Amino acid sequence: MQTRPRVVVSVEASADGKVALTREAILMHQPSAGLWAAMTPSAADPVGIDVLATVREQYGCNAVLEGSGSLVPEDGVPEELPAYDGDTAELYRHFLPPDITGQASPPHLWFTVVDSRGRVRWTEKHENWDALVLVARSTPADYLAYLRRERICYLVAGEDQVDLAQGMVAMGTELGVGCVLSTAGGGLNGALLRAGLIDELHLTLAPALIGGLGTPSVVDGSPLAVGEPPTPLRLLSVHTDAGGSVRLHYTVVRG
Repeated sequence: MQTRPRVVVSVEASADGKVALTREAILMHQPSAGLWAAMTPSAADPVGIDVLATVREQYGCNAVLEGSGSLVPEDGVPEELPAYDGDTAELYRHFLPPDITGQASPPHLWFTVVDSRGRVRWTEKHENWDALVLVARSTPADYLAYLRRERICYLVAGEDQVDLAQGMVAMGTELGVGCVLSTAGGGLNGALLRAGLIDELHLTLAPALIGGLGTPSVVDGSPLAVGEPPTPLRLLSVHTDAGGSVRLHYTVVRG
């Protein structure tokens, strides 16, 4: 039986559960990054925690997960790629060069992005990190050829869109990933929730309100069906500080 990695979600949100200022503003860019940071007042006893360091120590976590929407705006037009005119059959197989996948962890980590539409253009490299893209059989061949030219690893999981359950299992079986830390936005977190893939939640709430219908929240995505129960959580710990921030740690209760 194939097993998947443990999935831990880590989210910073406003007190009303928003994870962005607006749907259009990417928090990695200014001025949004500065405005977001200013929501949390300085405190002598901050509740901040390095969740990645914590889950690495607890579970040997060696992969972080993001959605493409955290890196590129939804209405952004990516740089056009050269057309691929070769045999596409090989492109739709996992691309995992041994010299990259064989690195020891620690210290090696995977920065994993779900990108079935082929939107992200990879321009940065960081020591001890390698990009890993989760794609689908619908992902444009031009994009897969680009990833191969750039020697960026990818896993093919799903048909019309990335099948997250398949992707998680492939990360475990192909790369030995035992734990994935999702720092994604509400859309991807919602997809993880509906797929039954979330095991733990680290939620830090800032003392501020954002509001706005449609502003991304901790968990978005498809709504519950009529009569479908919410996913129950069990509180593991809670911390507060004098600045008004609250850090909550939950585990998902399995039936």
